Amino acid sequence: MQRTTSEWKKANSFMPMHCVTHPFGPISDEHSKTLILGTMPSVQSRAGNFYYAHPRNRFWTVVAGVFGQSLPESIMGKTRLLLENGVALWDVLASCDISGSDDSSIRNPVCNDIASLVSRSPIVRILCNGTKAFSLCRKHFDLPLLVFCMPSTSPANAAWSQERLLETWRAELRKERP
Repeated sequence: MQRTTSEWKKANSFMPMHCVTHPFGPISDEHSKTLILGTMPSVQSRAGNFYYAHPRNRFWTVVAGVFGQSLPESIMGKTRLLLENGVALWDVLASCDISGSDDSSIRNPVCNDIASLVSRSPIVRILCNGTKAFSLCRKHFDLPLLVFCMPSTSPANAAWSQERLLETWRAELRKERP
């Protein structure tokens, strides 16, 4: 059963706020042209020590579909999927106070050094996974790059079907890079 955004917020509203520090670094190499930014790893991602570990988050299914590849099972396979397709991955925040995995509850955000990552790589554009990542990126960084707000792959974004997410992400990720 799919939960609506309001149902996710209600479920997370009973969770206490915790100060959370981002537990892992960016995925990037000298061929990365597109940077995908999330907000902060979910509870499941922090426990699994890797990006988008929640079993219902559609990120890995969408990215694999965009590039016509099967869904990687391992961290190494997921990392390879990104890097072989010129994609870097990180989160906007290095730490924050948050209730569960609810981005709307974020308080006291401290940003990762996105500018440093961008300055030492061939990244030419940023795709933010959801509105919170986009608003934080726009608020805290003045980067000389194209920055796009993409629909969130989170299970809390139940308004977007898997097919619609795939179509929208494909349109942006498959564009000829500037």
